[in-house]
Amino acid sequence: MHGNLVIIDYGMGNLRSVQKAFAHLGTEALISGDPDTIARADRLVLPGVGHFATGVRKLKATGIWPVLNQKVLQEKTPILGICLGMQLMARHSEEGDCEGLGWFDARVVRFRVSDPRRHKVPHMGWNTAERPRPSAFFTDVPATAQFYFVHSYHLVCADPQDTLAVTEYDYPFASVIGREHIVGTQFHPEKSHDWGRQLLANFLVTNPIHTAVPR
Repeated sequence: MHGNLVIIDYGMGNLRSVQKAFAHLGTEALISGDPDTIARADRLVLPGVGHFATGVRKLKATGIWPVLNQKVLQEKTPILGICLGMQLMARHSEEGDCEGLGWFDARVVRFRVSDPRRHKVPHMGWNTAERPRPSAFFTDVPATAQFYFVHSYHLVCADPQDTLAVTEYDYPFASVIGREHIVGTQFHPEKSHDWGRQLLANFLVTNPIHTAVPR
């Protein structure tokens, strides 16, 4: 086990599949919504599926919100956000016109595709993630690797350095964001077979996340 890994349960995540993906790597991950348990974690995973404003409300109602800010902003605990979990790291979302955690200067917007018949929303299925520069998070993951997406909203980062990967769906959008000990994936690594599990393995050993890999 790589320290005390906690998958945060706030009633919005695909928790068991994330836990099983880590188990496949030989790593025990505890699922918990208890703020005290989360406060003792060495690494955190913030999953999530559903409505942004609902996710914010549940994190606050359960007492997890202030603990997350303490762990991530003060203690610099490594954290991985998945899908909605990644979006919650942004400043603001159009979905519910709601403020997020604000760890990234980013906003969450709904897909505005040019042809809804060709590019249906939500974006569902497999796609690649093009990396604008090397990142340790993608160690041993080829450029051709595909990952599983299901989402109607995506992030727009104010600082391009926060974008670790870009995916094309009618237009390019940020599919992986990262800074220091914080990383988020719009796709579901736990549903993305071998390459998704490789990213989870990289998260377990990489700190800071954004460390560049020599060319």
